[in-house]
Amino acid sequence: MRATVIHAPHDIRVEEVPDAAIQRPEDAVVRVLRACICGSDLWAYRGEAARKPGQRIGHEFLGIVEETGSAVTDLRAGDLVVAPFMWSDGTCEYCAEGLFTSCEHGGFWGSVGHDGGQGEAVRVPHADGTLVKLPAEAVSDDHLLTALLALSDVMGTGHHAALGAGVREGSTVAVVGDGAVGLCGVLAAKRLGAERIIALGRHTVRTDIAKLFGATDVVAERGEAAEAAVRELLGGRGAHAVIEAVGTEQSMRTAVNITRDGGAIGYVGVPHGSGTGLDLGVMFDRNITLRGGVAPVRAYIPELLKDVLSGVIDPAPVFDRTVSLDEVPNGYRAMDDRSALKVMIKP
Repeated sequence: MRATVIHAPHDIRVEEVPDAAIQRPEDAVVRVLRACICGSDLWAYRGEAARKPGQRIGHEFLGIVEETGSAVTDLRAGDLVVAPFMWSDGTCEYCAEGLFTSCEHGGFWGSVGHDGGQGEAVRVPHADGTLVKLPAEAVSDDHLLTALLALSDVMGTGHHAALGAGVREGSTVAVVGDGAVGLCGVLAAKRLGAERIIALGRHTVRTDIAKLFGATDVVAERGEAAEAAVRELLGGRGAHAVIEAVGTEQSMRTAVNITRDGGAIGYVGVPHGSGTGLDLGVMFDRNITLRGGVAPVRAYIPELLKDVLSGVIDPAPVFDRTVSLDEVPNGYRAMDDRSALKVMIKP
């Protein structure tokens, strides 16, 4: 089969690799209908996250179950399914607590020895605990499939950030980061009943999506100017809830400085220097709470799925470019130079 591999920074290729195949009784093989490129994939693409030459890449996909192992009981060939960005057994103590990302038998797609999502098919370990069935009729609805693909990562991650930030009915929210996760954070905050949502971003195409998703205000400045602008909008006090969806020193510093005393930050940006943006003394004095981390997306898919199917939320607009599998290297270049927000792949 064909799949995307990374050989070195900026060296993404689509190559022939061994076919996805059942290796353990708990496995399933899924033929990929939709996949995508994540902002976190760019850290590897840019050489800022280590990968072995020839390693698979990609962790967001949905598709059709082609084959199941003898121990798989909840799925059968022909089922349409979505995969969260990590696999999990669904039975360990952490999974029972809803923290699927800490599963004792879990792992990431594209890790050494495992298939990545950006290919023709994927071997799914612990299929019963990992995959979520989707309505069969969705396979013929292109827009719905696109929205459902967001459940594999960005919609659930934005929701995790909103929960970490304590978004609730009537709260004020600020979102640092105008990537797909930040935009889904806006959508999640709106879904949870936020009264005012301030999106920080300077790219009009992206902030237009933020407005579509429920942002009431946009702040295009950065750094101290952004902090001042947010505080001015909120009477000098900052936001009850702040979503940090970037992971850099500047983004975290901004997040701390625009949080209202007694407020909370939900952080989901993969950390790349963000720790240096934290001042625990400031956070202590102002009673600011920090919650977040790797989103246990598998825990959130069922409730978010209901709202996607009913039309309450529609994260599909975060995908602004579609490529074939052969065009994946171009998709990486487009996201790296910010000419694309989030690239969808149709193998």
